[in-house]
Amino acid sequence: MTGLGALIRRNTKLYFKDKGMFFTSLITPLILLVLYGTFLSNVYEDSFRSALEAAGATVPDKLIGGCVGGQLVSSLLAVSCVTVAFCSNLLMVQDKITGARRDLTIAPVKPGTLALSYYLSTLLSTLLICFAAAGVCLGYLAYVGWYLTAGDVAALLLDVALLVLFGTALSACVNFPLSTNGQASAVGTIVSAGYGFICGAYMPISQFSEGLQKAISFLPGTYGTSLLRNHALSGVFEEMSAQGFPSQVVEAIRDSVDCNLYFFGDKVALPAMYLVLAAAIVIAVGLYVLMNVLSGRKRK
Repeated sequence: MTGLGALIRRNTKLYFKDKGMFFTSLITPLILLVLYGTFLSNVYEDSFRSALEAAGATVPDKLIGGCVGGQLVSSLLAVSCVTVAFCSNLLMVQDKITGARRDLTIAPVKPGTLALSYYLSTLLSTLLICFAAAGVCLGYLAYVGWYLTAGDVAALLLDVALLVLFGTALSACVNFPLSTNGQASAVGTIVSAGYGFICGAYMPISQFSEGLQKAISFLPGTYGTSLLRNHALSGVFEEMSAQGFPSQVVEAIRDSVDCNLYFFGDKVALPAMYLVLAAAIVIAVGLYVLMNVLSGRKRK
């Protein structure tokens, strides 16, 4: 365990000392918050307001702000928990490029210990950045419209932690075979550009075609986004009901922002979403372990 702890400290320090990797990771949630708040907030606000006014409901600006803010914050965190993990895990690739991994394997360090150190240091770094981003997001919600309870905040942070676990395991599997800067850059670009769409963060899944909705319903990131949506908007929906909004209207809004997910027509309950995300984490970690075992046998 002493060797593992030393490797985790070494990897974490190198990550935070490498200004390229660190600022790339840190700037992702900040840029998304600025872009969402500047451009998408007006689009979401107009969409919510027109839909509610069409239903004959008079909506306070604060409630609209809380609704839009909850959707933006959940989108930002859903993307950041995975993309930041890929940036943090680039150290595993950099060690191959610089030869540091070869030096570490020559030293009396077991390959399994080295692999675990990469995973845990990436997990630690990503958690620090994503929890900091969550704090900024909560401050944003306090500014535009706060309807969260202490339980909602705790559940939101739990969702962030689970998505970071998933993102770290996924990045470990994807980055493991990479050995050049070009490969790492290509993977980072693809993940940054595409993940937000396939997890429903950039555009609600309810607006996709029926076939695409069914395909995306198999992806675990979709359920992570929905969990964040549910907990970021729970207080908003309760306030809508308290102000006399018809239940059909509230349910329609929940459908439109992916708080309600459907798997081939059947509504997915929150416990089932947690189960899917937990299973994805276990499978991804298991795959990472298997890749390391097979790689070790190949070297022998």
